Amino acid sequence: MTDRTQAPDSTAVRVALWRAIHVQVDAPPHVLEDEIGLQLAAPAAGWRDRPDMHPQGTSGYRASIVGRARFIEDLIDQQPAIAQYVILGAGLDTFVQRRPDVASRLRVFEVDQPGASAWKRRRLLELGFGIADGLQLVPVDFEAGDSWWQRLAEAGFDTARPALVASTGVSMYLSRDAIEATLRQIAKLAPGSTLAMTFLLPLELIENLEERAQHQMVYERARAAGTPFLSFFSPDEMLALARDAGFREARTVSTEELTRRYFSGRGDGLRPASGELFLVANT
Repeated sequence: MTDRTQAPDSTAVRVALWRAIHVQVDAPPHVLEDEIGLQLAAPAAGWRDRPDMHPQGTSGYRASIVGRARFIEDLIDQQPAIAQYVILGAGLDTFVQRRPDVASRLRVFEVDQPGASAWKRRRLLELGFGIADGLQLVPVDFEAGDSWWQRLAEAGFDTARPALVASTGVSMYLSRDAIEATLRQIAKLAPGSTLAMTFLLPLELIENLEERAQHQMVYERARAAGTPFLSFFSPDEMLALARDAGFREARTVSTEELTRRYFSGRGDGLRPASGELFLVANT
């Protein structure tokens, strides 16, 4: 039986389950095929009957989750010179297990809370996946003031070599000061490095009123759960932060662009909810 005392938070588990539902419920072609996260999470029987797993009611969020994961992995595929991949807030990410052909040429650093890292290590071993040679699970105790940068270096990260750093579904939990500090740190990476980070629009910039109301309910639930969303940015604000941090170039990737890339021509109408964008910045 899996020890749940150090299990990842509910958000990380929800992301893994949504990725699995995409494969199980949505019609092919699938944007991302990932049921390994479901194996790691090992939810209780009847998990698909949970309100937050409803195939129709959560389709926009589910599409956003698989779309952003596919976007990151496409960036890796498009940059064969990149030899280091850092995932900030890794959760139940399964890139190493699903894409061993690509992961074998990379050093992958999964940064997460100590309890979540220990839990994931244990689950990978229990399921027979093992810990791949190039995978480093990097525990960082953010609540105790740990420096993720220092822990990354201790795990063998080479600041002199280009890297791709991914941060999805994290920035809204951070203060503006923390985001600015993170951007400044990543902007110092070796030339040719890339940051791909999601961020949320302020509610007033979400044009679809129905989706705006859905987002507002999500934000209220997050606040009630003790994990309020702290930071929202317009595209221009985020680009200004990236420039001020020292990145050589930066652009934003909209929901519409992800929809064109990964969801056009679908007969089921699956498409990501609006309100979340990517910052893609290069050193």
